[in-house]
Amino acid sequence: MTPVMNNTKWNELRLSMSGLGKLSPQFRVRNLQSGNVSEWDGEWFHHFYGRHEEDEWVEIAVSSPTQRQAVLQVLRSVHVPGTTTPAGFKVFGYVPPGEQVEYL
Repeated sequence: MTPVMNNTKWNELRLSMSGLGKLSPQFRVRNLQSGNVSEWDGEWFHHFYGRHEEDEWVEIAVSSPTQRQAVLQVLRSVHVPGTTTPAGFKVFGYVPPGEQVEYL
């Protein structure tokens, strides 16, 4: 797998999502090595803090059109590799070699 994020970008994402206050979304993370997916969590500032070398992706769930728009605006300002999903967004930490990735 090819890394497409670094610690600076992960931290920008964490701080930006935490900064949304009441519009801060839920997230869960998939571990690249084990394939395990974490439980949904909404505490970005402390629970998302740390190293992300093994984060294959972070899925972000939104619960309203207003929250979707606020989260999308933040994702675009941070300029992260990802995609929209029916439930929200997915930000990639790694992609398969040679695979093109879109940036939000």
